[in-house]
Amino acid sequence: MTRQYFGTDGIRGTVGQTPITPDFVLRLGHAVGRVLRRTESNPVVLIGKDTRISGYMLESALESGLISAGASVMLLGPVPTPAVAYLTRAQRASLGAVISASHNAYPDNGIKFFNAQGSKLPDAWEQEVESLLSEPPQWAGSAALGRARRLDDAAGRYVEFCKSTFRGDLSLRGLKIVIDAAHGAAYQIAPMVFHELGAQVSAIGAAPDGLNINHGVGATHPQALMQAVRESGADVGIALDGDADRVQMVDGAGRLYDGDQLLYVIAADRLAASRGEKQPGLAGVAGTLMTNLAIERALRALGLDFVRARVGDRYVMEELLQRGWLLGGEGSGHLLVRDRHTTGDGIISALQVLQACVVRQRTLADLLAGVHLCPQVLINVRLPDGADWQNNARLKSETLAVESELGAQGRVLIRASGTEPLLRVMVEAAGEQQARQCAERLAAAVLS
Repeated sequence: MTRQYFGTDGIRGTVGQTPITPDFVLRLGHAVGRVLRRTESNPVVLIGKDTRISGYMLESALESGLISAGASVMLLGPVPTPAVAYLTRAQRASLGAVISASHNAYPDNGIKFFNAQGSKLPDAWEQEVESLLSEPPQWAGSAALGRARRLDDAAGRYVEFCKSTFRGDLSLRGLKIVIDAAHGAAYQIAPMVFHELGAQVSAIGAAPDGLNINHGVGATHPQALMQAVRESGADVGIALDGDADRVQMVDGAGRLYDGDQLLYVIAADRLAASRGEKQPGLAGVAGTLMTNLAIERALRALGLDFVRARVGDRYVMEELLQRGWLLGGEGSGHLLVRDRHTTGDGIISALQVLQACVVRQRTLADLLAGVHLCPQVLINVRLPDGADWQNNARLKSETLAVESELGAQGRVLIRASGTEPLLRVMVEAAGEQQARQCAERLAAAVLS
């Protein structure tokens, strides 16, 4: 069964356009509540959100829909997506819901869910919810309606959880860190975590007004952090996205390190800590079809296996669970460290990288010496309405030509976005110029 509303990371779109409207979100909450009531008599759902202005409206609609089906609600306010995953588990709730469009600009918003264990839900659950969306509502009677309350100090509880993932015998004293919170959900929480672990912290992207989330700052616009680190003389910079589930980092020289590189640092550190002993969870690392070829080669040189999943952290997690591995992630900065959290967490991932730096007494540049990324160019092409890119004859022909030109020294990946009406055209090559020229040829072919 094809899902109509759910994409690779929940439901997302432009506010005021279906499905991101208050009436739809109310029906969504009602359908989710009905699914929960099939197996629980008194389900409880946690609701968190990021800082975009539409969160107020959608939070109220989702809350009403859930209560109308007999599910109770616990409101968390603005907290990172991984905080909702953690608190759902810690509070023994039935489900966690996040109102966020992650790295998108403020006109967009979305909703995604976590199960009682704090993990992403399977496709089958989403299909069950969608099937109920097409049915008439079954409003609960007054005596069976759910209730709502706010969880006191949700942010503080999550801060303590993040700190607990950093080795207790270590601290960040002596480190000067700049945090870029993308004017998003972690604008208060992230600086607090790193400060309480001993670092000297300054923050940018920490003044949300409902309209500036991800605007010129954060993991999708790291130039602001790179400049701030250089100007302040900081040792390291940490850029989160709007809901703080992804991270990019910057060293003291202002050099940017993406999720692929940070994943390598964590994996190499874990392997060194194991003193070469083969541990099942460290037998391999999962990336995606987008993971840089140089990272795959570097991980294999350490003796680790490597597997590529479909793009999307949920698919990386599926590979990890299937193999019993601990570490995986994407170049975008969605990193999975399964013995620290059940989902991607930008703050916790950054802590794992900094832990490696502290233990080894090395900088990011030191830990990545000898790992040189292959030039990779990604072009997002907005698809015209009704465009059938999969049967585009010119695109097929141009793809074959580019693959022949690159040979074993590069890769081509063309895929549709799971969250936006975009076609993502990626080319990896031995040189930056060749990668860009090939990607531009393919992008032009899409629109022919």
